[in-house]
Amino acid sequence: MKTYLAELLGTFTLVFAGTGAIVINDVSHGGVSQVGVSLTFGLVVMAMIYALGDISGAHLNPAVTFGFWISGRFPGRKCVPYTVSQLGGAALASGLLHLLFPSHSTLGATLPAGPLAQSFILETLLAFFLMFVILNVSTEAKERGMMAGVAIGGIVGIEAMFAGPITGASMNPARSLAPALVSGQTQHLWIYLIAPLLGSYIAMWGCRGVQAKGCCGAASREPCG
Repeated sequence: MKTYLAELLGTFTLVFAGTGAIVINDVSHGGVSQVGVSLTFGLVVMAMIYALGDISGAHLNPAVTFGFWISGRFPGRKCVPYTVSQLGGAALASGLLHLLFPSHSTLGATLPAGPLAQSFILETLLAFFLMFVILNVSTEAKERGMMAGVAIGGIVGIEAMFAGPITGASMNPARSLAPALVSGQTQHLWIYLIAPLLGSYIAMWGCRGVQAKGCCGAASREPCG
């Protein structure tokens, strides 16, 4: 139960801080800025990895859990409880933000600013880069270690900085699903549910291509793919 509670609290903190930064940037007319929002996402991910990495692995993201599973590092029986915990934490965060800012129309929901195909491809690539880094710096199915938090938080912040204005730079189905459902902005939600999973799947093959050993099956000793 501790691992599931850690995932719930970690994802709650991620969504509350990250989407909260977006909401506060809107209501303060740019007081946080796009750079500030990006840094918030990157820094909160880094903090949660250091705080929870040794407990649950600090996945904080159903696409990351999926990526670890298809890589043979994470048992399938834990995928559903992990995902439910992540979705629950995200939902609590968006619900609280709705109580705090009831007039805000999106609550930080991810919405494409250009063509749908453009956002889908970008989100797939962003998830690929994120999962590729995670697989290469993590230990088995846990994001932990001296530099893991810096590397993973850094890639999240960088991707949010350059792609956020176009796609919202979600990389995380839980981060997108919760504010979309609470705010009613569900029209393009499919992009942010499918693309991160696809990107994680491709990242598994990318990691397998550059590492002869250690990327796949590190925990379960099962081959990936």
